[in-house]
Amino acid sequence: MISTNDIRAQFLQYFESHGHRILPSASLVPQNDPSLLFTNAGMVPFKNVFTGQETLPFKRATTAQKVVRAGGKHNDLDNVGYTARHHTFFEMMGNFSFGDYFKAEVIEFAWTLLTKGFGIPAEKLLVTVYADDHEAASLWKKIAGLSDDKIIPIATSDNFWRMGDTGPCGPSSEIFYDHGPSVAGGPPGSPDEDGDRFVEIWNLVFMQFFEEGEGKRTNLPHPSIDTGMGLERFAAVMQGKKDNYDTDTIRALIEASADLLKQDADGRFKTSHRVVADHLRSTAFLISDGVLPSREGRGYVLRRIMRRAMRHLHLMGAKEPVFYRLLPALIQQMGHAYPELNQHKALITETMKGEEERFSALLGRGMALLEDEMGRLSSNGHLPGDVAFKLYDTFGFPLDLTQDVLRERGHKVDEAGFESAMAEQRQRARAAWVGSGDSAVETVWFDTRDRFGSTEFLGYVSEAADAQVQAVFRGSDELAEAKAGDEVAILLNQSPFYGESGGQVGDHGTLTAPGLRIEITDTQKKNGSLIVHYGRIVEGTLRPGMDVHAEIDHVRRTAVRGHHSATHLLHEALRRHIGEHVTQKGSLNTPDRLRFDISQPRPLTEDELKTIEAEVNARIRQNSPVETRLMTQEQAIESGAMALFGEKYGDEVRVVFMGNEDEKNRQAYSIELCGGTHVTRLGEIGLFRIVSESGVSSGVRRIEAVCGAAAEQTIRTSEERLAEMAALLKVTPAEAPARLAALLEERKALNAQISSLQHKLATGEGSASSETVNGVTLAARFLEDVSPKDLKGLADGLLKQISSGVVALISGANDRGSIVIAVSKDLTDRFDAVKLAREASALMGGKGGGGRPDMAQAGGSEPAADAVFAMLRKTLAEG
Repeated sequence: MISTNDIRAQFLQYFESHGHRILPSASLVPQNDPSLLFTNAGMVPFKNVFTGQETLPFKRATTAQKVVRAGGKHNDLDNVGYTARHHTFFEMMGNFSFGDYFKAEVIEFAWTLLTKGFGIPAEKLLVTVYADDHEAASLWKKIAGLSDDKIIPIATSDNFWRMGDTGPCGPSSEIFYDHGPSVAGGPPGSPDEDGDRFVEIWNLVFMQFFEEGEGKRTNLPHPSIDTGMGLERFAAVMQGKKDNYDTDTIRALIEASADLLKQDADGRFKTSHRVVADHLRSTAFLISDGVLPSREGRGYVLRRIMRRAMRHLHLMGAKEPVFYRLLPALIQQMGHAYPELNQHKALITETMKGEEERFSALLGRGMALLEDEMGRLSSNGHLPGDVAFKLYDTFGFPLDLTQDVLRERGHKVDEAGFESAMAEQRQRARAAWVGSGDSAVETVWFDTRDRFGSTEFLGYVSEAADAQVQAVFRGSDELAEAKAGDEVAILLNQSPFYGESGGQVGDHGTLTAPGLRIEITDTQKKNGSLIVHYGRIVEGTLRPGMDVHAEIDHVRRTAVRGHHSATHLLHEALRRHIGEHVTQKGSLNTPDRLRFDISQPRPLTEDELKTIEAEVNARIRQNSPVETRLMTQEQAIESGAMALFGEKYGDEVRVVFMGNEDEKNRQAYSIELCGGTHVTRLGEIGLFRIVSESGVSSGVRRIEAVCGAAAEQTIRTSEERLAEMAALLKVTPAEAPARLAALLEERKALNAQISSLQHKLATGEGSASSETVNGVTLAARFLEDVSPKDLKGLADGLLKQISSGVVALISGANDRGSIVIAVSKDLTDRFDAVKLAREASALMGGKGGGGRPDMAQAGGSEPAADAVFAMLRKTLAEG
C-alpha cells in the first residue's frame, strides 16, 4: 500500500520532472489576502500572481499546501469527526501555470499521472466540465479517450471558478473516482450525487477570462492553470479506503489517541478519536505558523479547535492534560515533509499543555452546569441562549463546543438568545466606557470596536501583510473617503503595526495600494484591542473596504525591539545587584534610547552602574534565544515572571523568557509578563551602554541607556569629543587625562592666589582701607571682578577687622552690579543693612534686596559704586 507521504512526494516529483518549481507550503496565515482568515486553498499564495500584481521568475510551480477550513466562508468544524471527508486541516496538492501551458497540457499531465504514475484504471475515472466549455470536453475525448457518458457537463457555478466579484475566472473540470456499484450514490449532476460512490479527487481550473463586473468578461492575454487535489481524499482512493480517517497518516494519530486513553479506536469513542486526530493537526500547524489561542480572530478559532479536542479527550476519561502528548505521533508522521513541526516543538507543546490546563480548570464546572440544564430540556428543546452565553463568558466554552455537546443528545442552542446576551454585555461595557469621562474622540473607538471587533495583530511574526481598510477617521468624524494631503486615522482588519503600549512606542511605516501611498507616523492602541494607524496620504484616494499592503519601518522596529529587550535584562540585573525592592515604575522604548524608572531610595554608585552594565552585556553575548509563551497569570507568577504593579492583564498573558537557566534554578535569567515585540536572540540587541542615572521623584530613580547602533553612536561621539579635547591640549587622546589633571591643578593654584589677592584688596591690607563718617567707620570697596558669591565672606572678614562700623562691597562682575552691606551688632539699632541694600539696589537699577539687619545683599543692572557710596556717607552723616 502506497503511503500518504509517498503520494505527496510522487506528485511533486512528477511535476518537477515536467519543468515545475517545487515550492514549500506557504503559511496558514495568508500574507496576500486580508479577506481570508486562513489559507484555504492551494492557489491562495499565488493570488497576486494570477491578478498580475506580482511576477515570479518561473512560469510553472507545484506545491503541497497546508490548508485550514475552520472559520469564515469555508468552515468545516461542525462536521469534523462525523463524516468521512470533512477536516479542519488538510493538504491541497496542486500544479500551476502562470501564463504558460493551458487546457491540453494540464489534462495530459493529470491523466498521465493518474493512470500511469499512480496506476488508476482508466475505467474508474470520469470527469465533469462546464456546460459551455466544449473545448475541454473535446480534449478529454482526444487525450484520455473518454466516452461521452464519462464526460458530464455541469451548467452551475460548481464548474465555473471565480476569484471574486471581479478578477480572473474560468471554467473548471473535476476528476472523479468511481468506487463501484457496491457503494451507494450517483454520478455528479444526478439526484444521488451526494452518495459516496463517486469521489472528487482533482479539480482543474482554466483561468481564461477577466470578470469586470455586471456579467462582463474579457479574455485574459495569458490564460493560466490552477489545480487542487486533496491529499487525504486521494490517499483514501489509493489505499482502497472509503473514509479519509482510515488512511495511514490519520489512522496512526487515531491509534495514538486510543493507546493514550486506553480506549478502542473503533469503539464507542470512535468519533472522539477522529476529532482529536484532526484537531491535533490543525492545532500544531497553526501554532507553528505563529497563531496562539486568544479571545479574538485567528487565535479564537484555534482555541475553539483546541477546546473541542480537549472536551473529547475529557469525555474519553482524560483527567489531566494529555493533548500535547500526541504531538510526537504527528511529528513522526509529518515532520519530514513539514520540518517546522520539529522546529517549533517546544512552543507547540507548551501552548497545548497550557491551554488544556486552563480549560480543564473550567471544564468540570461548565459541564456540570450544561448537564443540569440539559436535564430540564424536553426531547427536542433548545438550550436557552443566556445559558450558552454564561458557558462562553464564565467557563470559556465556545458556542460550537456547546452545540457539539448538545448534538450528541439531540438538542440545539437558542442562537438568537445567545446573540442577545452577547449584545447586552456589549451595551453594559459601552455604558461603563461612556461613563468614565473619556472624550468623544476616544469614545468613537468603543463604537468602532463594537462594529468591527479587535484588530488582528500580526507583528509578532510578520513585518508586512495585506489588510482591508475598515474605517477612516479625522478626529471623531468617520470619512467616506480621504485624499492626498489629508491627515487621517485608519483602522485595518489586521496589521503588523504595533500600537503604542507597555512603554514601547508605536510603529511607523507605509500603507500602499495601486495609486495609493500613506506614510504612517504613529500607531496607537485604542480600547484595548484596536490598532489605529495615524498618517498622511501622500498619493491617491483612500476609502473603507480597500485592500492595502501594510509594511512597518523595519530599521526602526529593529532598534525599538532591541531597546525593549534590553530593558528586561536591565530590570533583572538591577534586582540582582541592587535588591529585589527594585521594581519598574515606568519605561520608554524608542529607536534611539530606553528610559527605565525604578523604585530605589538612593542614587546608584558608579561602581554599581558599571557592574549592571557589564552583566547585561554578558547576557547579550550569550546570544541565547528569546522565547514567548502564553500562560495564565497564576502560571506566569509560578514560573518566576515579574508582573508590573498597576498594569492590567487579561486572563492570559504573554510571558517572555530571556537568557539561559541560572543559579536561581529558574527557567531563564529574565522572566516577565510582556505584550511587546522582542529580538529572537539576545545577540541582536548589540552593545548596551548606560548613559545617565538621575532622580525623578522621592524614591524613584531613572536610568537612561542605549543599545546597538545608538550605543555605537554614543561611543563614537565620545571618542570624537576626546579627540577634540586632546587636540586643544596638544597631546594624544591617551595623554589627555593626565594633561587635563595637571592643568586643573595649575588652575586650582592660580584660583587660590587670586582669592588671596582679592581678600587683600577687599580688606585693604597694606593701605588706608576705611574712613570715619559721623564717628562711624565705613569700609567701602568696589571689587570689579570678584564673584558676587564671594562678597559675603569678604564682608564678614572685613567687618571683623574693623570691629565696629559699616562694610559695603560692590562687584561689577558679569557687567552687572551686586552689593553686600554688613553692619556691626552695636550699630543695628541705628542702621538697618536690609534698608541700606534696598536703597543701593535702586541706585544700581535694581529692585529690592534682602537679608538680616546685620547682613543684606542686593543687585542691579550696573555697579553705580560712586552713587551708592555717596548715599552711604550721607546716611551715616545724618544718623
